[in-house]
Amino acid sequence: MTEDLPAPGPLDALTDVAGIRVGHAEVPGEGALSGTTVVLAPEGGAVAAVDVRGGGPGTRETDALDPRNLVQRIDAVVLTGGSAYGLDAASGVMAWLEERGRGVQVGPHPSQVVPVVPAACLFDLGRGGDWRARPDASTGRAAVEAAAASEPGAPIPEGTVGAGTGAVAGGLKGGVGTASVRLPSGTTVAALAVVNAAGSVLDPRTGVLYGEYGAGEPPAHPAPAVHAAASRRLADVRAAREVAAKQDGPRSGTVGGARGGSAFNTTIAVVATDASLTRAQAQKLAGTAHDGLARAVRPVHLLTDGDTVFALSTDRHPLPPEPVAALNDILAAGADALTRAVVKAARAARGVEGPGGTVPSYSELYGATRDSREPLA
Repeated sequence: MTEDLPAPGPLDALTDVAGIRVGHAEVPGEGALSGTTVVLAPEGGAVAAVDVRGGGPGTRETDALDPRNLVQRIDAVVLTGGSAYGLDAASGVMAWLEERGRGVQVGPHPSQVVPVVPAACLFDLGRGGDWRARPDASTGRAAVEAAAASEPGAPIPEGTVGAGTGAVAGGLKGGVGTASVRLPSGTTVAALAVVNAAGSVLDPRTGVLYGEYGAGEPPAHPAPAVHAAASRRLADVRAAREVAAKQDGPRSGTVGGARGGSAFNTTIAVVATDASLTRAQAQKLAGTAHDGLARAVRPVHLLTDGDTVFALSTDRHPLPPEPVAALNDILAAGADALTRAVVKAARAARGVEGPGGTVPSYSELYGATRDSREPLA
């Protein structure tokens, strides 16, 4: 590996990996603050793996991705709000794929398929005010249709969209972020993160996002007066949240994450590459990508998190005959891309204020101190 940091791809997004498409859908109606994001693989599917590190995960079909098991490729990954209820969004994606004959063929006719749709959920119940406003099969269908309707290599909306609609990161508004790395070999590695962490993305001493430390240049430190005002604002929001929780009592919607609380959370992500990886190599990529998450969120992988990273290989570029160095570059790039995706999610998020509580965003508190397209790690 060279000491120079690789540049981002043209979009600095997961869709820099050729063939990958992404779609978002939000739960409609008053009191709703949740949604679903679908990562759609190219025709023929993608090699896939997963690594779950959080103590409270909510997942579907992750056992199928074990390299020891039968399924070789998958057609879509679902990232969704709504806690375990929201996993129903994968049913809508599964139905859409079946209608197109995409999945594991289990009978003689091409239509006799069973789509394998791995999914992971995050906790955002009640954050819009309505505990029952959560994704279902129709939300999943809307998200996969949005992905399929997008052009190849299309930009990905970031921030308060899709699965990141109700996300909260340590008292700040969380959301969706995406980033990519183009290696000197021509291989692309990219990440999409939905940041909804029990830990913080923000260094309370400086106002710098944790993911900016260790970048190729010093992080952009907010002015002391700006940081002081932001700290006071966050303290006021926390105090108001505690008062509301005491008034509403233990049976209220404030328990477990409503009113902007963070008792239950989860950061979920997809890391993808156009390099040809085996299922075991893809699982290694999912695991090392968690290093990037640990750089950007502190603390991470707690009992109340369900931190989960999926890895996809679109199998476009073979590794060299002695692949160790090339694979190491891909592993390192996956972690770097995920770190930057978390930073971009925090910067792109919009604050919310409503019946579910007030959650300010980083940009509202600190402004745009750095271009989100600029490499950060």
